[in-house]
Amino acid sequence: MQQLSGLDASFLYLETANSPMHIASLSIYDPSTAPGGKVGFKQILANTQARARRVTALTNTLVEVPLSLDHPYWRSDADFDPEFHIRHIALPKPGDWRQLCIQASRLHARPLDRAHPLWEMYIIEGLDNVEGYPPGCFAVMTKMHHAAVDGASGVEIAAAIHDLEPVAGIDEDYDPVQRESVPTALELIWRAQVNNIKTPFRFISVARNTIPGFARFATGLAKGKLNRVSKIPRTRFNTTVSPHRVFTAVQFDLKDVKAIKSSIEGVTVNDVAIAICGGALRKYLVAKKELPQRSLAAMAPINIRTKDKLGTAGNQVSQMTVKVCSDVEEPVERLLAVHHGTQQAKELTNAIGAKSMTDYSQFIPSTLTASAARVASRIGLANRGAPIYNCVITNVPGPQIPLYFTGAKMLSSFGMGPAIDGTGLFQAIGSYCGSFNIAVSCCREMMPDPDFYQQCLQESFDELFAATQALSNPESKKKAKKVKKKARKKVSKKS
Repeated sequence: MQQLSGLDASFLYLETANSPMHIASLSIYDPSTAPGGKVGFKQILANTQARARRVTALTNTLVEVPLSLDHPYWRSDADFDPEFHIRHIALPKPGDWRQLCIQASRLHARPLDRAHPLWEMYIIEGLDNVEGYPPGCFAVMTKMHHAAVDGASGVEIAAAIHDLEPVAGIDEDYDPVQRESVPTALELIWRAQVNNIKTPFRFISVARNTIPGFARFATGLAKGKLNRVSKIPRTRFNTTVSPHRVFTAVQFDLKDVKAIKSSIEGVTVNDVAIAICGGALRKYLVAKKELPQRSLAAMAPINIRTKDKLGTAGNQVSQMTVKVCSDVEEPVERLLAVHHGTQQAKELTNAIGAKSMTDYSQFIPSTLTASAARVASRIGLANRGAPIYNCVITNVPGPQIPLYFTGAKMLSSFGMGPAIDGTGLFQAIGSYCGSFNIAVSCCREMMPDPDFYQQCLQESFDELFAATQALSNPESKKKAKKVKKKARKKVSKKS
């Protein structure tokens, strides 16, 4: 058995009735590429079962330590029930985008059953009137608990169940997952006592390695060389969440996003995505007459998975807090401000070391954290005090080559994340085969009109694209230089 790290276990401890802690993907497929032009549910069941048996994250079951004396363990269980995990449903007619989003929202709101491996897959048929997709497509929504995977490892697992050609090929030459016996309560308690004895020595080792980073952090702040995001405003997204969810997404051409990036030296695709979200949040909150004077801030996960950890499950992530510059109306100025802010956030993270905080997560007290999360939810602690950040914006690039699932070609794939007390808005950035998308999952009480927010994202992108392309126009180089210079001065004054 393998024990969960403190970071992995924290997603179990923080789970409440209103906040299931799983991540999900919603992918749309065209079955016309499959042999015979059709894909049956039994084919999907057999294909997925064969592949899942060699992916440990799909066969592990959770073993909790009695009295929560220590972090839980993963136990390999090769005999999982595929018909429990893989389910078949269909949209009612007409089968349009709105109905798909509503169905995905309902499925996303349901927690996973901890008595089974922590994942589910829903095959959704009836997508006959989704704009931009041919009739007869089907969707696959896959849910996996955040304790088992992060965004990067989720992409790797998705790659394991897909092919590069329409003809599915299952390599039988592999070592299948071996089933492990269930430990007794006495064995688990004994392991917990041994670990508790070792914990102080592990803490000393981690502290010794991280003290220099914290010293650089403190010195940088004192001398003004480092800046951290502070005085984050409270918004509608920073209260306790309901058990209900909404989902929507918008897609752009990746070439257009890269054209925006190339218009200003040093700007990254991630900067462009954050600037688009910042503009959309500004538009949305202006319409609600709730726009704060100060910029909203987002938590941006950082993948710290090293080469030797590729292909492994679990979480290998840190985080940084970045301003989305929702207080800046002009698109180019906002993009420059976002770029400046992400550079500062990276410097701050590098000073401490991205891995430092994840090292300390292994010392999370297992006996108290789950109870504290439930109490905090019950008393509405998220409604008091200043928020740590307003939303989550995560960017997980996907493959730029076509993938096939049981012969059907993947046309699009969208990410979904958890809504938790204090941070009910999750925006997942993804790319696949020349397309770039922003997928939004949120508490329904906080965002009752996801279609309007989708419109805000589209308008924010359109304005940013038009403004940056004007800068690249040879006929307006002088004007472009003035706009950039003016924007940089404003950014420098704010920082």
